[in-house]
Amino acid sequence: MSDTPSTNPYTQPSGVQDPDSSPIPSPAYPQKTARFSVFGSIQTIATYAFLLATLFTLFTPDNLFSDQMIKRVFQAWQANPTEIAQLNTNAAAGSQDALPIGIVSGHWKNDSGSVCADGTTEEQVNLTIATLVQQGLVAQGFKVDLLEEFDTRLSQYKGLVLLSIHNDSCDYVNDAATGFKVAAAIHSAYPEKATRLTACLIDRYAADTGLSYHAGSITNDMTYYHAFDEINTETTAAIIETGFLNLDKQILTQHPDVVAKGIIDGLLCYVRNENVSATAVPTP
Repeated sequence: MSDTPSTNPYTQPSGVQDPDSSPIPSPAYPQKTARFSVFGSIQTIATYAFLLATLFTLFTPDNLFSDQMIKRVFQAWQANPTEIAQLNTNAAAGSQDALPIGIVSGHWKNDSGSVCADGTTEEQVNLTIATLVQQGLVAQGFKVDLLEEFDTRLSQYKGLVLLSIHNDSCDYVNDAATGFKVAAAIHSAYPEKATRLTACLIDRYAADTGLSYHAGSITNDMTYYHAFDEINTETTAAIIETGFLNLDKQILTQHPDVVAKGIIDGLLCYVRNENVSATAVPTP
């Protein structure tokens, strides 16, 4: 939607002199005073309130001097304050112009990922879970894009949220190598949204699957995941490794519906702005 600068020209009435040069004095008329306009006052207040609210929203350390911020300030300055845009929330799910949810199936159509001794590949497990997540969200009324690992649609992808689904190694590491991991973009344009998305996924996924949060093994490959730098800065994104394909293999391969439900509930928590327990917020 493009904003059209509003034009509101004002013409100030000029005084009219009597052209008659007759010495006979003209009758005196009381000077008129400008009437107080309630509508004009409300419009002025709305204009300043709109601009101030926009500037405070944009004032975050990460995007204060970014190109995106400058563009938004310019757009806000041009926007007509009498036209209030609708907030894009869960209520828009199923509508014609609703933003989609993006689900990246890790390694899909790129490589096999981890390969287990019995021939099971991470790519296969990821795709099974991602497909179930897509189906579950569609049943909730959302548009959902199932994306490949290096899908061309990731370039400037704009959605309600984007999540990439992966799994950890098939190899036995130690008895502690069990559980899931979640990470958002380390340089997210909206860190508060990224933190909330992460917290929602941790809280709901742990509750549904019974798996523990394995924060100690989060790597740079997760926090610097390639898609984070490809998508539109308006899209909040995260990556989840749903478990280890060794000690967690049973739930990942035999109960992918449970795994998918944990992801779906986490995404719905974020999109619907549901409550999250304080313990779910990851500590740095």
